[in-house]
Amino acid sequence: MNLKDKINEDLKSAMKSGDKLKLETIRSIRALILEFEKSGSGKELNADEELKLLSSAAKKRKDSIEQYTLAGRQDLASKEELELKIIQEYLPKQLSEEEILSEVKKIAESIGAASKEDFAKLMPNAMKALKGKADGKVVKSVVEKFLGIN
Repeated sequence: MNLKDKINEDLKSAMKSGDKLKLETIRSIRALILEFEKSGSGKELNADEELKLLSSAAKKRKDSIEQYTLAGRQDLASKEELELKIIQEYLPKQLSEEEILSEVKKIAESIGAASKEDFAKLMPNAMKALKGKADGKVVKSVVEKFLGIN
């Protein structure tokens, strides 16, 4: 079942259950899918594009949580956190820092990265390998820690 079909099924069940927050969040994901399809870019909605859409939606929620928390609006931050949890149900399981570090070590070994100067070589490879599996900020901090940048 592709993302579009899953979203439509979950939308129906959220309507039946009366879960307003889940309904609202799923509708926002559905809107992203429709917007992508109507964009005229000629691209097909494949797994990579689905991952990009969901990652973008999750990142927006994380940024909003940060902003609302800084502004002292915990009520809005908690709503965004709940929406983020719903979005993450559609994303692949996120790796822990230890798992990310393990992957970064393997990548560094394969390309010969060991010092601060190798950051520009290691970071793009790490992001490519961990795409959709880990947050970019976490990957960056793990790569910096691995290379001894701080």
